[in-house]
Amino acid sequence: MEKIEHIGIAVKSISEANKTYEKLFGYEHYKTESVDGEGVTTSFFTCGESKIELLEATRKDSPIAKFIEKKGEGIHHIAFSVKNIKSEVDRLKKEGFVVLNEEPKKGADNKWVVFLHPKSAHGVLIELCQERD
Repeated sequence: MEKIEHIGIAVKSISEANKTYEKLFGYEHYKTESVDGEGVTTSFFTCGESKIELLEATRKDSPIAKFIEKKGEGIHHIAFSVKNIKSEVDRLKKEGFVVLNEEPKKGADNKWVVFLHPKSAHGVLIELCQERD
C-alpha cells in the first residue's frame, strides 16, 4: 500500500454535492466521469496528495444506489494506491481478506480496481487502485 488514493462518498445528486464540496475546498472539481460497469457518475476533488471521489448512481441496481437506499449518503469506501494490484490481491487473500472481484476491472480516473469485502475490514469497503498504462 502506497497511500490513500481517495475516499469515495456516495451522494444522491452529484451536482448538489459538487456545490457543497466546492464551498468546502474553495475550488472546483477537476474531473467528472461515468463508469458504466459500476453504474455511477463520479466527480473528483484533490485534497493534498489524496482525492475525494463523489459517486452518484446512474441505475437503481448499482452498488451506490443500493448503498444509499440502505445507509443513506456518506462515506462509501477508502481506496489505497498499490504498485502491483495482482500481487497485492494475492497477499491480502493469504491474510484472510475476502476479495469481491478477483480480476482487476477498469475504474474511474484511469485505474485498475479490486474491492475487498467490508466484513474483512471491520465494516469498511476497501478499494485497491493501480494506475492503468
